[in-house]
Amino acid sequence: MKDVRGFLIDLDGVLYVGDKAIKGARESIDLIRDRNYTFRFVSNTTRKCRNTIAEQLSSMGFDIPVEYIFTPPLAAVACLRNAGKRHCYLLTTGDVYRDFEQECFCDTGTMIDFVIIGDAGDKLTYDSLNTAFRHLMNGADLIALEKDRYWMAPGGLFLSAGPFVQALEFATGKTATIVGKPSKTFFELALRDMGLRADQVAMIGDDILTDIGGARTMGMQGILVRTGKYRKDAVDHAVVKPDCIIDSIAQLRDIL
Repeated sequence: MKDVRGFLIDLDGVLYVGDKAIKGARESIDLIRDRNYTFRFVSNTTRKCRNTIAEQLSSMGFDIPVEYIFTPPLAAVACLRNAGKRHCYLLTTGDVYRDFEQECFCDTGTMIDFVIIGDAGDKLTYDSLNTAFRHLMNGADLIALEKDRYWMAPGGLFLSAGPFVQALEFATGKTATIVGKPSKTFFELALRDMGLRADQVAMIGDDILTDIGGARTMGMQGILVRTGKYRKDAVDHAVVKPDCIIDSIAQLRDIL
């Protein structure tokens, strides 16, 4: 890759699917480390807190410091700090709430400053969405941890947060602040931590829109992998085009 000094790397669908590492992924991370590339991981995963993600990666044989992992809650917390407001209604699942514990009063009272929605799985019920709708109509602002359409699980494609974020936007007339990929603010968090400019970095991802589209908008190169949620029809119809398409991150050696 020409002039590339570092990589931003997606997690789910690129390094692993479910709890199984993609063949050759560990060796590719070791390779970029051995060749002195700078790298960070940028994931729209919103079902697990950052520490849990790091533990999951370790259990699959990856040696990745928790500080190298950037997830949407980090950007959401920055939004809360900038606004000076802390009362939130979290529409999430799993233990991702742990990333908010120090900065956010996650309660169900009437004085809610922000509705924060991620991929909430089975917690996305009519009642939970209606509660979020009422808070928004009463003046709360909407933060979307991500707005992906779907993701790949071991059992097949699953709806992600995007369809439900759009439903709340339609119902309330409000526009969500998106803090995960492809948000410029989110990418900038990782780039700043790397100490590199966007034009020195390539993004490796499985989503043509949030990964590659977001990267190209920032001025990064984009490497699309044919694992995870990759779908040829989505790539063929997308306006944005990747700089390179590889079968999996295991082929990274061939293009360095």
